[in-house]
Amino acid sequence: MKKIIVLALMGLLSSGLWAEGPARVPAYRGVMEWKQPDGYVLRIYKRGDEHMHWTMTTDGWQIKEDKKGWLKYARTNCKGKTVCHWRKARNEEDRSKYAKRWLNKHGIKKAI
Repeated sequence: MKKIIVLALMGLLSSGLWAEGPARVPAYRGVMEWKQPDGYVLRIYKRGDEHMHWTMTTDGWQIKEDKKGWLKYARTNCKGKTVCHWRKARNEEDRSKYAKRWLNKHGIKKAI
């Protein structure tokens, strides 16, 4: 009886060693809808692979989720890390000309 239990445990433990790695499938290529905490629905794209990934608005502005669940415009800091800015992301038709100028002025870059 002890041999059966030992063999079963060894089988379970060793099966994890030969398990398949990550699926390595690309991100979903279509437009996704993200509901912001205030109810605003933002249309986004997810891009990347198992090594690198990012999120962007449908017109190409890079965005990132903050700790509270908001998608905000993102920029790369001096250390090369992508960080959230304080401005919440909006769909292109809801963004004013002032907001577009602000994006360019503050180092927010198009991800395309």
